[in-house]
Amino acid sequence: MSKPRTNHVAATGPAYAHRITMGRHTLIADEPIALGGGDSGPAPFDLYLAALSSCTAITLQMYAERKGWDLGNFEADLTLTYTDDGRPSIHRTFYTSATLDDEQKQRLLDIAAKTPVTRVLEAGAIITSEHGVK
Repeated sequence: MSKPRTNHVAATGPAYAHRITMGRHTLIADEPIALGGGDSGPAPFDLYLAALSSCTAITLQMYAERKGWDLGNFEADLTLTYTDDGRPSIHRTFYTSATLDDEQKQRLLDIAAKTPVTRVLEAGAIITSEHGVK
């Protein structure tokens, strides 16, 4: 079993702003003004897409390096939408400044489907909660 990952979130105000601490890294999450927030940081679903996009980019870069492939500048756009029955759907589009053949492009798509965050999101995680005392 892998080492557990943890983070801590605390309200910072105003409105819905929260500081998220992960080890020595910190970021702010908030809601947009239209939803009553102060827009002082990304909204939770933006962070959700950020986790998937960063895992995708890092995994594909690692894979390309092991294969000796030059991707040039790698970029990806991710879009979250909802189907008519309310299920979330994420579409990824990749861009490389280096020229890749069709086989390389397909292999990157295959690897993207197997990134660690992709697998967790597709499988669904067991989420439990409790109320603690500090």
